[in-house]
Amino acid sequence: MIETPVRKRLLRKEGPRSPREASPPRKKVLIVDDSEMVRNFHSYILRDAGFEVRTAADGAEALEAFLADSFDLIITDINMPRMDGLTLIRRIREIDATVPIIIVSTEDEATDKQAGYDAGANFYVVKPAKPSILIENVRFLTE
Repeated sequence: MIETPVRKRLLRKEGPRSPREASPPRKKVLIVDDSEMVRNFHSYILRDAGFEVRTAADGAEALEAFLADSFDLIITDINMPRMDGLTLIRRIREIDATVPIIIVSTEDEATDKQAGYDAGANFYVVKPAKPSILIENVRFLTE
């Protein structure tokens, strides 16, 4: 008979592991972008990589979500209606200086990137974000 971890536990009368014991809690990511297509794309990538994802269509909606829930990381665009990404980052930094924030934007100038870092972003990725780069950055900042 083949000895497997489950069989060994059963023979030792340990029983099956609980779901909580089987896998660590998933990290929760808030994705903020006014483009539904971008939100869906980033959500798909991160869910497929094992993250729990919530989305917001602009900075104002994201700030409401941030105040109502806790997140392990935030990904935000810059140019959005109601509240832009830089304002969102500054507002979040007034509340929480430690939550990691990644900007994913089409803005590619050095001054845009510097403005993002000055606002409090940890990383800046230019759209379109390669899935592997996005996942690598998210994992790096949430581990």
